[in-house]
Amino acid sequence: MTSKNYCIILAGGKGRRLWPCSRENKPKQFIDFFGMGRTQLQATFDRFAKIMPKDNIFITTNSEYASLVKEQLPMVSDENIVIEPINRNTAPSVAWGMLKIAKRDRHASVIVSPSDLFVLNEQAFADSVTEGLRLVGEHDVYITMGVKPTRPEPGYGYLQLGDATGTKGVYKVRSFTEKPERDFAQVFVDSGEFYWNTGMFLANFDTFLTSCEKLFAEILSLIQEKLRPEEVTIDNLLNFIETYYSSFPNLSIDYGVLERLDNVCVMKCYFGWADLGTWHSIYECFRRGESDNVVIDSTVIMENSNNNVIKLPKDKLAVINGLDGFIVAEHDNVLLICKKGDTSGLMRKYVNEVQMKYGEKYI
Repeated sequence: MTSKNYCIILAGGKGRRLWPCSRENKPKQFIDFFGMGRTQLQATFDRFAKIMPKDNIFITTNSEYASLVKEQLPMVSDENIVIEPINRNTAPSVAWGMLKIAKRDRHASVIVSPSDLFVLNEQAFADSVTEGLRLVGEHDVYITMGVKPTRPEPGYGYLQLGDATGTKGVYKVRSFTEKPERDFAQVFVDSGEFYWNTGMFLANFDTFLTSCEKLFAEILSLIQEKLRPEEVTIDNLLNFIETYYSSFPNLSIDYGVLERLDNVCVMKCYFGWADLGTWHSIYECFRRGESDNVVIDSTVIMENSNNNVIKLPKDKLAVINGLDGFIVAEHDNVLLICKKGDTSGLMRKYVNEVQMKYGEKYI
């Protein structure tokens, strides 16, 4: 392990695409969704703790979930937890985390990762991350980790490979398309030129700092107004972010890096990856056998039923007959039964409608 390698785990999302099992008071990253004995946040932390010192792992979250982070990761010091006072998406929280890391090590190489990854081959993952951190430690580039698509998944982002670099398996990013329609996703898969965006980005601190002019163009005038050039130090920038966090744009790190920057490369990775943030992606990732039912840590008797996703409480038994292509999910006071498909927008619609009609207790 090298002490110059750091990680920022993003753990502030509300996880509404997996409602009703992912709820406002405990989103999916804080749940042992698959009955593995560790929550998704804990599993992600464990994965990176095998690659770098535990003290080099930082967590970003919002004030609502700070107590959950501390409860589930008691080994992480308060200094390594970035608590957003207000939700401004992932780019501002990454900037805050980067500055905290730089205060400790100005020459750090950093990987930014979602908290809800599914990784099939842990050793291949560790090898790819280690190599990526080495590369960004030696070059002023961003690297995003790309995985070859296995299906036309409309819920993922697609990276088009550009020119090869001098490093095997690393290419310039020619274009980025976020969540295309299924027909376009099929064209991308058939072309062989596109890779799935895993949402993991790597860069050294100096590269990140140089890119902030493009990443946060909206905030530069405020910095210039509040800080004289000689006052732009890491400590003062940390104080600035904490004081003016609400003024930062609502910007995701994915969009900021892939749409606003031009020094971005994609590394081909082969560790078996999935974003398990939607019912549809869970089904596509885990479907097996003739009936292709995906039963998640639940007790179920199924007959003449196919292509379903089932997730029930531990104390429930379900008997299902004649069901084809549905999501059946129950948690606490909500039971969801709906046709399976690309349900990301549908879940948000249901959550908003239920919230307006019946209140927060169902959200």
